[in-house]
Amino acid sequence: MSLVAKFASVGSATMASRILGFAREALIAAALGAGPVTDAFYAAFRFPNLFRRLFAEGAFNTAFIPLFAKEMEGGGMEAARRFGEDVLAVLLAALIALSALAMIFMPLLVGTIVAPGFADLPEKFDITVAMTRIMFPYLTCMSLVAMLSGILNSMRKFFLAALVPVLLNVILIAVLLVGIFGSLSEQEAGLLLAWGVFFSGLAQLAILMVAVRRSGFSMRLRMPRLTPAVSRLLVLMGPALLTGGIMQVNLLVGQIIASTEDNAISLLNFADRINQLPLGVIGVAVGVVLLPELSRSLKAGNHADAQHLQNRSLEFALGLTVPAAVGLMVLPGPIVSLLYERGEFTALDTQMTAAALAAFASGLPAYVLIKVFQPGYFAREDMKTPMWFSLASVVANIGLSLMMFPLYGHVAIALATSLSSWLNVVLLAGVLWSRNDFRPSAVTWRRIAMIVFASAVMGAVAHGLEIAFEGSLLEASAAIRAVGVFAIIAVSGAVYLALAVMTGGVDRAELSSALRRRRRREQPAAQQG
Repeated sequence: MSLVAKFASVGSATMASRILGFAREALIAAALGAGPVTDAFYAAFRFPNLFRRLFAEGAFNTAFIPLFAKEMEGGGMEAARRFGEDVLAVLLAALIALSALAMIFMPLLVGTIVAPGFADLPEKFDITVAMTRIMFPYLTCMSLVAMLSGILNSMRKFFLAALVPVLLNVILIAVLLVGIFGSLSEQEAGLLLAWGVFFSGLAQLAILMVAVRRSGFSMRLRMPRLTPAVSRLLVLMGPALLTGGIMQVNLLVGQIIASTEDNAISLLNFADRINQLPLGVIGVAVGVVLLPELSRSLKAGNHADAQHLQNRSLEFALGLTVPAAVGLMVLPGPIVSLLYERGEFTALDTQMTAAALAAFASGLPAYVLIKVFQPGYFAREDMKTPMWFSLASVVANIGLSLMMFPLYGHVAIALATSLSSWLNVVLLAGVLWSRNDFRPSAVTWRRIAMIVFASAVMGAVAHGLEIAFEGSLLEASAAIRAVGVFAIIAVSGAVYLALAVMTGGVDRAELSSALRRRRRREQPAAQQG
């Protein structure tokens, strides 16, 4: 399976999760609007989610996957199993202790870290504490899910690990439908959502436990002990705690500042959900596939293959994120209106969410480029250099947010997140270049230039079509507006693809190969039908 095919496998699973995420957010917007219970839910969910991204997906996976790959290459499946059991024992003990302490001191954490701006609103503060306590054990489940996903990815089984997050959205959609048709109050619906998050974590963990066992990799529970391999993992995890979850740190900083403005947290979350579709599909695919593949190549001493992997990842990331960013910056209003504007979600909410979406989208390529460049350090077990760059990014984000918030409100937080991410990209790429660990080939540079050119033309076409049809779409029914927005997106996308193929921005051979693989998959299905 080619690198792009692996990206597509992970990306398709993530796409399913993101589409269901849209359905979830649309239901939340219709049922609760941008109000106090929605603010409380998002603030509460972001706290365990922050720890999950920092500890599980960030620090743990970036340290665990290269070491696990080394054990598999050097000692085979049995050595990898011993390493996995030792890590599981230490990880589980640490998670249980962390969860217990967090739940005991949750009022203090909410008042100082999660949402200090809620302290003057007792009812909002109390429901945020209750929701965060219900959802915090989700961290334990998802950290174990991250470990099992890392094992499957190291065995080059990417699809199921990328698919199981769909369960979170499936369960929350079911909960929201119960709340809407059961005529629950906003507070009751919010608490039911929190329980849905918790049970989704249990469901994801159960599925991956079965999948790992069926792959021939069973683990037993042991007493925790600091073996040399586990100690090495902890040493590598320290710097990666900041590096792997920098996006979440930036969003948490923004949440703390946004909690001082009514409904700002909800508006930012609605905007970020749209931004997360291309970010999640592309960024997750690159991050999941590139690190284990790059680790294997470097451990085998195949530096030419490592360069090839990074070149192709860079082309793939920019080929999808640059046009996506341009589209979201040019058409934020119509997209937000189409997805959210119904029920309790007003035209003013659309306008304010669209402004935040455009600001988030300006950093979309940067968010994914971080996923392209960081594995170049992690695969070489260099966790400290990205850590310092992440710290610089956090400092820049805090400074820019505080400086711009009085002028631009919630939009300043989205813009500061984007600018600080671009700073991180410049630092990561500059040091890789200076060390000669990665320098894009001449072919890659040419493809990037053509991708930018094709995206600019696409943006001009989309803007022109929006102006041409703006008057008629504003007065049309919801169905007609939906058709109009999809038509503008489809025409603009076709312009981009045609230009990218004609100018060589897209690898024609890879595109032809992908189309041939699709036809081969469709032919047996057609014959069976």
